[in-house]
Amino acid sequence: MTGIVSIVMVGDTELYEQLQQMSPLVQRLVMAKVQSLGIELQRHIVQDKLSGQVLNVKTGNLRRSIQLAITNESGSITAKVFSSNDVKYAAIHEFGGTIVPSKAKALSWIGPDGKRIFAHSVTLKERSFMRSSLADQKQSIIAGLTAAVAEGVSGRGSS
Repeated sequence: MTGIVSIVMVGDTELYEQLQQMSPLVQRLVMAKVQSLGIELQRHIVQDKLSGQVLNVKTGNLRRSIQLAITNESGSITAKVFSSNDVKYAAIHEFGGTIVPSKAKALSWIGPDGKRIFAHSVTLKERSFMRSSLADQKQSIIAGLTAAVAEGVSGRGSS
């Protein structure tokens, strides 16, 4: 399991081909909308999922690891919201899974009562903060991109 959890907003090949042939105005408007939607998705993950709603904050490392990358290559505009590789536990929280010791016979930690706990494995349930955020934002992403293309095609965004 990788330490990177990524959500990528992309369309299908036909959309990319159409976007390449659209006016520079449409491309600029779509690029601006993808940037603003990516920022909103990143904000939603950090403020509405990783501030105690889905996962409790202990160090803040996971929240700080949520990054946004925007690319515009060959007519394909992509917003990628992801947890940087330095937070290795992001994926197990997002997808769930079982942790087993790699160098010892047992896992060990201090429980809430202050006593040491030992276990041969620990299974964590899925606590999605990225995929659930994308699902939360799906309709606004579709509406925003649709509106940006419509505005560019009509020429209203030229001012």
